[in-house]
Amino acid sequence: MIEREDRDSIAILRIEHGKANTMDMELLEETSRELAKLQHEPVKALVMTGSGRVFSAGVDLYRLLEGGAEYVRAFLPRLNSTLLELYRFPRPVIAAVNGHAIAGGFILACCCDRRVMVRDGGKVGLTELPVGVPFPSVPLEVVRSVVPSRILRDLVCGGRLFLADEALQAGLIDEIVDAEGLLDRAIEVAEELARIPSGAFGLTKQWIQEPVLRRLERSAPAHDAEVLRAWSDPETHAAIRRYVEATLKAK
Repeated sequence: MIEREDRDSIAILRIEHGKANTMDMELLEETSRELAKLQHEPVKALVMTGSGRVFSAGVDLYRLLEGGAEYVRAFLPRLNSTLLELYRFPRPVIAAVNGHAIAGGFILACCCDRRVMVRDGGKVGLTELPVGVPFPSVPLEVVRSVVPSRILRDLVCGGRLFLADEALQAGLIDEIVDAEGLLDRAIEVAEELARIPSGAFGLTKQWIQEPVLRRLERSAPAHDAEVLRAWSDPETHAAIRRYVEATLKAK
């Protein structure tokens, strides 16, 4: 599910999980294991990317419907914890967005320090509310911490998807490159940031994230209890099923 490659002191984690690299319990658990291992290795930076033409299409909605409330109760805490582990990784993390980064897939990219996106063939955006599910605490706080305030409400509530040029203009990504140069450019950016002394980088990153972590500590338990109830509700599952069926018909 996660393929690792090393380029000198840069670790590359590539998501290889089905056609759309969707996020399920097993993928999140493996991502957490890889991040934990990297904490104890002398890598200077990390690049996250996907396989094929999709970075990640977000949460596996089919698995969610199949697993029901029991799966949701295990999945949501794991989603929060894995995303937070990536967000707080103390060394530079670069997202090489090789294609669509939708919903949780875009949030995964937002957990990284920089986002380099392929020029053609991909869209980014958040579709949680059109699907019918509220945001858990960590995804919402991560997005709020990196997305420009002028577009935050439209992005979160509107469900709009942005092509690469639109995403760059909106401040959702940092740069665009051709597909053949994507990984090399992401590694180049990782190397640039890795030249900063790791202690100084990690301390500064932690300080920048401090308001997010304080809000999560204060408000996440109550918020996520409400989110869990919503994600477990049969009406929510019916809304997800309608969205999935409409998406399949559109294809």
